[in-house]
Amino acid sequence: MKQFRSMTYPYVAWISVIIVVPMLLIVLYAFTTSGNDVLTIQFTFDNFVRFVTDSVFMEVLLRSLYIAVITTLICILLGYPIAYVIAQLPDRGNTLAILLITMPTWVNMLVRTYAWMGILQDEGVFNTILGFFGIGPVSMIHTSFAVILGMVYNFLPFMILQIHTSLAKMDKSLLEAASDLGAAPATAFLRVTLPLSLPGVISGITLVFLPAVSSFFIPKLLGGGQYVLVGNIIETQFLTTGDWNFGSAISLIMAIIIMLSMWLTRKADVQVASRGKE
Repeated sequence: MKQFRSMTYPYVAWISVIIVVPMLLIVLYAFTTSGNDVLTIQFTFDNFVRFVTDSVFMEVLLRSLYIAVITTLICILLGYPIAYVIAQLPDRGNTLAILLITMPTWVNMLVRTYAWMGILQDEGVFNTILGFFGIGPVSMIHTSFAVILGMVYNFLPFMILQIHTSLAKMDKSLLEAASDLGAAPATAFLRVTLPLSLPGVISGITLVFLPAVSSFFIPKLLGGGQYVLVGNIIETQFLTTGDWNFGSAISLIMAIIIMLSMWLTRKADVQVASRGKE
C-alpha cells in the first residue's frame, strides 16, 4: 500500500501544477484590484458586482446558458435514437458504427469548426445545393443557427457514446421478461429501457452542457464575433483588454455554475440509480 501511494505522488504534483495553482491564481485575481504597474493586494468584490449589475454581461450569461441548454436538448433528441439503433446491431455492426461516430473526433475541433465555416457561408455547400432548387442564398453563417449547429456537431458524439454504453450494459433478459408478461414494445421501452439508460443520458448531459456553456472559439468562428458568449468575454478580458481581474471574476463565476451543474447531474444520477435498484 505504501509503495502504491508513492506512485501517486507524481500525479498529485502534476495536478497541483496544472489545476490547483492556476485556480488559486484565478481566485486571487478575481478578489483583488490591479494598479498601474503591479498587483495591488486589496480584496474587493467590485469585479463580481460589475458583472452582475451590468445588463450587457448578464444578457451574455443568459445567452450562453440558453445556447448550452438548446445544444444539450438537441444532442439528446438526436443522440438517443442513434445510440439505441447502434445498440441493437450485431457485434461487428456495433463496432463499425461506434468507429464511424468517433472518427470525426480524431480531427481537431478547431479544424472541424473551420470546415463548417466553408459549408455555411453564402457560397458554401448548403447554399449551392439550395441553388439547384431555386432557393437562396440563405444567410446561415454568423447566426445563432450556425453556432448551435457547430456545437451540436462537435458535442453529439459524447452524448451518443454515453447513452450507448448504458444501453449496451442493459440486461436483455429484462426485455424478454417484460414481453413474456404481455408488455408491448413501446411499454417495455418506457418501463425498462428508458429508465436503465438514464444514467447514460445524465452523463451525456454533463459532457455536452459543460463545454457548450464555456465554449469560445465556436461562437467566435461561426458567429463571426457578432454572437458573443461568456467564453468570448473571458478571452477578450485576458488577451485584448488586459483586465485579468475582471476576466478571473467571470471565470470564477462560470466555474461555480459548472460545479453546480455537475452537482445537480450527480444528484440526479444517484436518484436514478437508487430507483433502478428498487
